[in-house]
Amino acid sequence: MGVCEHAAVADDCIFCGIVRGDIPAIKVDEDEHTIAFMDIAPWHRGHALVIPRRHVRDVGEASPDDVAHVLRAAQRLAGRMRDRLGHGDVTLANAMGEAAGQTVFHFHVHVVPGLEVDVARRAPEPGELEEIAAKLR
Repeated sequence: MGVCEHAAVADDCIFCGIVRGDIPAIKVDEDEHTIAFMDIAPWHRGHALVIPRRHVRDVGEASPDDVAHVLRAAQRLAGRMRDRLGHGDVTLANAMGEAAGQTVFHFHVHVVPGLEVDVARRAPEPGELEEIAAKLR
């Protein structure tokens, strides 16, 4: 796997493309270690992802610092979902490996508001992601 000019960012990873700014994303939060953005195929209205800026394949390969930064960002986002989207319950989910359901091999945590998660995924309504992202920023 190639690496671009950003330290530890993979050329062939879609999430690294978001980190580099080559691939557009509707961001809701970012800091020096993480980026949070709306999932384009959400399980539920408001579904977002939190990733480390540094490329690491999965939680098993992540450093304790990577995990801590991602979970702190997910916690921050979950609080906003509860407060701004009116959902008392939020699911944090992570899959490690293809058999577990991981489809993008860059460590990430799903942050999903609501009581029920529809893992079948759905196409968001036009303008829905931007509307929700504005509430979460």
